[in-house]
Amino acid sequence: MSMLRTSTARRPSLKNTKRLTVIKSLFFCMAAVSLTSNAIVIRHDVPAQQYDAMLSDFPPLATLYSIGVHGTLIHPEWVVTAAHAVFCLDQGHKFKVGNEIVSVANRYSHPKYVLGEKHDIALIKLNKPVKSVVPARLFKQNTEEGMINWFIGAGGTGTGTGIEGETVDNKENKGKLRKAQNRIIEGRASDVVLKFEKGAKGLPLEGVSGNGDSGGPAYLEDENGYTPLGISSRTDSWDHGVTELYTRVSYYADWIEQVISADSESVRKQVSTQNPFLQPGMEEESMPALCASIEVKL
Repeated sequence: MSMLRTSTARRPSLKNTKRLTVIKSLFFCMAAVSLTSNAIVIRHDVPAQQYDAMLSDFPPLATLYSIGVHGTLIHPEWVVTAAHAVFCLDQGHKFKVGNEIVSVANRYSHPKYVLGEKHDIALIKLNKPVKSVVPARLFKQNTEEGMINWFIGAGGTGTGTGIEGETVDNKENKGKLRKAQNRIIEGRASDVVLKFEKGAKGLPLEGVSGNGDSGGPAYLEDENGYTPLGISSRTDSWDHGVTELYTRVSYYADWIEQVISADSESVRKQVSTQNPFLQPGMEEESMPALCASIEVKL
């Protein structure tokens, strides 16, 4: 569910540009990165409206930017997301949890993460607790394989067979939420694997994720609430249908609890990195203007 795409285009300069140019350049940047979970694909034989979603379908959903990118509230003061999605999440940056506007106190990405690779997970500490939403629960078992899960987000969309891909990008989608089902076909230590299945093999609302949904959850819902199993990270293959890798929450449960329960800022920084993981095309000096242009507003 990435907002980012692969390209060999030259890195653009955003110096001395007006707001509109900054926003256009931002979308170029988002189209230029090799970290993508592919475009969302929904069943061609199911009405698209059946994939429509509301915040009440997954109340712990965090929306990090006005153009999408997500996370999950797992504690009144903590959101989990993908490390490659934190490039604007400096102290004071505003985003939404449910319908509540929150702001960043600090960010902590996994210390082993390298842009585009595994360990794609980060924690965002909030300036104050969220009171309007019940946090999701951590999943700690390694029994994900075969589980049917949902994912949700406001990214790009399209219809097809696992080959056609996205026909409406995350900018055109204008924040409309959708959700889809998938089955975890494999657990690979730190990742879980999801694949778009065609025809009779597919679930009633079979799908894979889309541009603008990086960091969003693959989750279970039951009588006890919501449980994220994975965090949207990157594409594994397009060769034989769309296959995606989600960061495996259970693998990082101990790290998550270590960061959250740390008794000081210095301890948290010892077990994390503050690297913003700027994507190709994002210039450090231009980030304040760029980030202000996509900050969630009231």
